[in-house]
Amino acid sequence: MESLSDILKRARTEGWAVGHFNASNLEQMRVICRVCRDLKSPAMIGTSEGERDHMGLAEAVALRSALRHEFGIPVFLNADHSKSVETAKAAVDAGYDSVHIDLSAKPFAENLAGTKEVVIYARAKNAGVVVEGELGYLRGESKLQKEKIEIKPEDLTDPDQAEHFVAETGVDRLAPAVGNSHGIALDEPALDIERIRAVRARVPESVALVLHGGSGIPEDQIKAAIAAGIANIHVNTELRVAFVRGLRQDLSEHPDETTPYKLYREAEQTMAKVIEEKLKLFGAMDRI
Repeated sequence: MESLSDILKRARTEGWAVGHFNASNLEQMRVICRVCRDLKSPAMIGTSEGERDHMGLAEAVALRSALRHEFGIPVFLNADHSKSVETAKAAVDAGYDSVHIDLSAKPFAENLAGTKEVVIYARAKNAGVVVEGELGYLRGESKLQKEKIEIKPEDLTDPDQAEHFVAETGVDRLAPAVGNSHGIALDEPALDIERIRAVRARVPESVALVLHGGSGIPEDQIKAAIAAGIANIHVNTELRVAFVRGLRQDLSEHPDETTPYKLYREAEQTMAKVIEEKLKLFGAMDRI
């Protein structure tokens, strides 16, 4: 199986982006894998700290392995937004393919030191683990926002600082703040495409750039971001909204249904549609 690092490198070279989709249960993981198989795309599944607490680290890793065998495609599991060195190390120990250590809310020196510690730990534990660091601050939460999100200049990633951060930590992926935010805000995001280009120019080609907060960003901006150097795009909120909307529809239309798995049908279909749309937008079809 082609490694995640090799796939990300190929995405950058060929001008597309690997889709990263969050999941919190078996049903959602299967939907992601099914759509990726049908569209011939690698599957990158993320679990946040909350999602990991819900599913269990060992359980998520076991499901990853089972789904990889069942669907016959590259399936990678990423520990998304690990807010501490300890939670990142726990994911490495559990057998995750990738770890995102997010200390971006901390002072730069603390972010750098903690990220470097995770990289060293992961390399010693399993040289194949891919580590992502984050620099700059992303506002918002993974939900529908009821207000506009004000992004301040100091939130954005400084390209020179990004160069230093990558050189010192040795991360495989870097998530910069370039006008993106978590969740779906009332106002339309405005990505700083020139900043993406500037960061891309400062860091080694071997380091993949990651765009978080992929929900709600207009299609033209997504395409411009990929052209500027983004190779990995995270989507969570749109999937959550679609899944819950479908679940509510099934509950409303079948109030007497008591078989739980039958109430997921519309939720899974609605979620699958979003994933399919994103993979096509990212140019990730027919890549495996």
